[in-house]
Amino acid sequence: MTKNALPTSAKFRQARDDLPAELRPVYDDMVTDYSWCTQSRYGRGYVAYQVLAEMVRMGWRPTHDRVVG
Repeated sequence: MTKNALPTSAKFRQARDDLPAELRPVYDDMVTDYSWCTQSRYGRGYVAYQVLAEMVRMGWRPTHDRVVG
């Protein structure tokens, strides 16, 4: 997966579709960043989509601009 590509799996779609429309961009950014970090650190882009969706529902938001390094 590239840094900007969103997954196409059924699990990703289900978790995303269950969110209100206004939270989907936050979720998309979180999935993209989390996947990129696990891919670069561990060689595998594993993401627990339902867990990330729940964190977004609970109010998770980035605290500053993204810094990729």
